[in-house]
Amino acid sequence: MTSPENALKIRQHPGILPEFWDREVVFVANLLSLFFGNEQETERLREEVGALESYGGRLVPIINLLFGGSRNLLVLERDPDYRLLAYFRNNLGLRLPEIEILPHAEYSGNRETGRTLRFKTVFEAIRKHPAAWMDGFVTEARLAESARLTGKRLISTVEGSKNGNNKLLLHQHLRAAGLPCFDVRVAERPGDIRRCLRDLKDAGYRQAVVKAQIGASGIGMKKVDTESPESIPEYLFHEGPCLVEGWLDDSFDGIKVLGSPSVQMFVHDDCLHLYDITAQFLNAESVHEGNQAPPPYLETLPEVRHELLSQATVGGRWLHGLGYRGTASADFHLIKRGESPEVRLCEINARVTGATYPAILARNFAPEGAWIMRNVLFTEPRKSDEVLHEFERSGMLYRPGINKGILPVNFNTSDEGLVVKAQLLAVGGNRREVESVFDLIRRHPSMTCDYDRD
Repeated sequence: MTSPENALKIRQHPGILPEFWDREVVFVANLLSLFFGNEQETERLREEVGALESYGGRLVPIINLLFGGSRNLLVLERDPDYRLLAYFRNNLGLRLPEIEILPHAEYSGNRETGRTLRFKTVFEAIRKHPAAWMDGFVTEARLAESARLTGKRLISTVEGSKNGNNKLLLHQHLRAAGLPCFDVRVAERPGDIRRCLRDLKDAGYRQAVVKAQIGASGIGMKKVDTESPESIPEYLFHEGPCLVEGWLDDSFDGIKVLGSPSVQMFVHDDCLHLYDITAQFLNAESVHEGNQAPPPYLETLPEVRHELLSQATVGGRWLHGLGYRGTASADFHLIKRGESPEVRLCEINARVTGATYPAILARNFAPEGAWIMRNVLFTEPRKSDEVLHEFERSGMLYRPGINKGILPVNFNTSDEGLVVKAQLLAVGGNRREVESVFDLIRRHPSMTCDYDRD
């Protein structure tokens, strides 16, 4: 008898989008549920990222590309910028979803807010909406309850979504599958950290990273020295034991770190699609700042491409077996030891990730071309019409049919509605073209900005 995992079809087509869901959906942008109830970790994300509620706006241009049918409903925590909506419709020709606004405090039903009139209005709109399916950044208990109360079906299971984001479970699966793994110790409790670090120090590591089982955007991990470790926040143990992983970098003789590739995946009911390979931009703390495709090092190391797709297939099969369905990113660590490249699967983010938006948009408009997405932090907050006008006036604003340009995916806004940060996508025919677009932005006299974390 053929097992469900073996029956899963594998399609590897980097640069070409798959056929996504042939169904209508109510998609809840529950970004503040990423940590499945770990409130301290969620608050840490708020402190680090800022303007968090406006990140859901990245979903607006891609929801109707991810989900077929004539009507989809997107529930956001904050109003998206109406000028960007006009750009998506009028300049890019995108169909956009219907939009409802429900702040996270009301969605989560905190006692302080109760069941507000807005909550009741939005949930009635969801109940009456013709879409049969419901999805979110993650499928957690509140989303499952919402689906039950409004008569919708979940695309992923709660267990599949949570376990698909679990770093310890993935590490155990990769080791059992015989894939290359990092040197890892498991700390059952905070008191075990020093013992784990001593073991890694004896193995030659100067630094290590302590990882919670559930984390995202650099939250849920802490880099420490193996000789003089700092204190570890107890919230990292919210889900139980932590991983303590030896930090493999250029401090080891004969090792050169080449980068952090990422394979974009779509887990369908009966098929796994690997539809793009990107290189991640990471800061000094290994926090995501953007992506580019294709990775520049694949030009000189073509054998790495096969290994990335091979290991991503193992990870994708694992996700499917857990009950997860939807988009995901498999993130890797690539080094060269002597003349030999080594590829290790670091983690899988089973959700719409910071690389999902640009990959889908870029491949929709420029299949098999090149793209770069960066988080851009403006020195001075700007009005959105000023930002769009500067791109337009400089000839940088992307439109279908032109060779290259900048496609603003989302604006992160302050309480006053000013653009603090933006997710900007450069689309072009090759790497040099898209790099030149960001060079123009960085040199623009009235567009003072810097790159920032996701």
